[in-house]
Amino acid sequence: MERAILSGNEAFARGAFEAGVRVASAYPGTPSTEILENIANYPEIDSSWAPNEKVSLEVAIGASFGGARSMVAMKHVGVNVAADPLLTMSYIGVGGGLVVVAADDPEMHSSQNEQDSRHYARLAKIPMLEPSDSDEALAFTKLAFDLSEQFDTPVMLRSNTRISHGKSIVNLGPRRTDLPAPALQRNPGKFVMLPANARKRHPIVEQRLLDLEIWGCQQPINRVEDGEGELGVITAGISYQYAKEVLPKAHVLKLGMVFPLPKQMIRDFAARCKTLYVIEELDPFIEDQIRAMGIEVNGKETFPICGEFTPGRLATALGLPTSQGVAAAAETLPNRPPNMCPGCSHRGAFYELKRLGAYVTGDIGCYTLGALPPLSAMDTCVCMGAGISNATGLSKVLTPEERKKVVGVMGDSTFLHSGITSLMDMAYNNTAGTVVILDNRITAMTGRQDNPTSGHTLAGIESPPVDLEAICRAVGVKHVRVEDPYDLAQTRKALQEEMERPEVSVVIFRRACMLDRHSRAERHAPLFVKADSCVGCKACLKIGCPAIEWQEGAAGEKGRAQINQVLCVGCGVCKQLCKFDAFGDGHE
Repeated sequence: MERAILSGNEAFARGAFEAGVRVASAYPGTPSTEILENIANYPEIDSSWAPNEKVSLEVAIGASFGGARSMVAMKHVGVNVAADPLLTMSYIGVGGGLVVVAADDPEMHSSQNEQDSRHYARLAKIPMLEPSDSDEALAFTKLAFDLSEQFDTPVMLRSNTRISHGKSIVNLGPRRTDLPAPALQRNPGKFVMLPANARKRHPIVEQRLLDLEIWGCQQPINRVEDGEGELGVITAGISYQYAKEVLPKAHVLKLGMVFPLPKQMIRDFAARCKTLYVIEELDPFIEDQIRAMGIEVNGKETFPICGEFTPGRLATALGLPTSQGVAAAAETLPNRPPNMCPGCSHRGAFYELKRLGAYVTGDIGCYTLGALPPLSAMDTCVCMGAGISNATGLSKVLTPEERKKVVGVMGDSTFLHSGITSLMDMAYNNTAGTVVILDNRITAMTGRQDNPTSGHTLAGIESPPVDLEAICRAVGVKHVRVEDPYDLAQTRKALQEEMERPEVSVVIFRRACMLDRHSRAERHAPLFVKADSCVGCKACLKIGCPAIEWQEGAAGEKGRAQINQVLCVGCGVCKQLCKFDAFGDGHE
């Protein structure tokens, strides 16, 4: 048997390949992004980026209607966007197998909340599998498709940051080739969810959960690992790895299917243990259901509900000794706050918004970093698409003079994801407001994935780039202008003029992301600091560019700025801030 070392995301992709998946779609979101990027390496699967998670799931649903196996991947908050079709598909069932991978983000390494995706499985009344390493990520993906078709249901796979990005040894297998060829299937009684049809399907959903519960008691993905003594642990996913490390002698019930739970298996296991712990990250999802069965367990009264677990955190919660060396090493690591990249086209726009005293209703993307010092130029951030909608709401309640300060800001990918309808609402209801679209031609924060503005598909095939100006005008915005955010004077002028306008207007600040493979030609020679001209005023530090470093002077001497020649891309924004002409370029 062939083996390989894969990350969880690579293993999910390999599992899709081996399961015979034909269609895969996603919107990038950490920690799930690399799943689709790796699926794209398998030409047998039609893989594509969608404008948002709802569209990606609906594409997969369409393929399922045709009898093909299909998969979507998204981060936990992406499930919110896809929830509408997901919950209805529970009633409809599937044609070909349909699997949704949801990657949670405990500790919020790259997210605005810590929501627990397991609740969606319970809400939708569909099964959820949760692997604990990369080998299970591959195996559970294949099992999920079999389960989907056996029980006529979508299936959710739950990952998280550690499973998605951690690596372990996996067993590789061949691609399944014995699946039926896709074809049109006319079955309106099943596929058309009119109320009369949905009423017939609901009892089927309820019976399916009972059948799955019995099925789960008989499957090796739910297994008991015997230990010593009378201490028992019920756990799943990455928490299983931590529990095994901290409590190596405990009896363990490892759950591979976290919904519905194998209740009889849990009862039998609990009867063997004098003390029973439920170890799970985030919400007491398993714990609450076991308590509802009348079984006494110890869970969130001992283990934290916030953040991700580590062996050290579990040991501390249990009153066990921890590795002091590891803890001390972690405490000595320097902080590395997130920052916009050198030459980031968003920097100039936020700098001028701050100078103008704008109240910025922001959004989700790398430009969210505009909220952090030294720019500190973002006042709200809720979810994708909310930047414009929040500005609309504020404009409705503020005085005309206060309203002028409000600017809704979002990126090009976010605008296509959820912002078009928000702008349409603003224009349709004649709400005065200023909207800024930061168009860097890419989905930058999740790893520079292509989107409909970039002119390329996931496969690298050229496609017609979306015309943002035309979209803005099409939804009713009369005043649309495109500006270069590297030109600070013109950026400020454009913002001043549009913030004074008593109707809706859009400013598109367009500069390609410096790290994108399509825009390398826009780089320029790095700047340098003319030592005799720098007076140490630190004005250049206000934009927070990583390429600008501060060099403290020797005793009695002033400090001065210096340019990191490796990082600088020659955008020239800092040069415009200096009143003393202390920055030189390749022409000097």
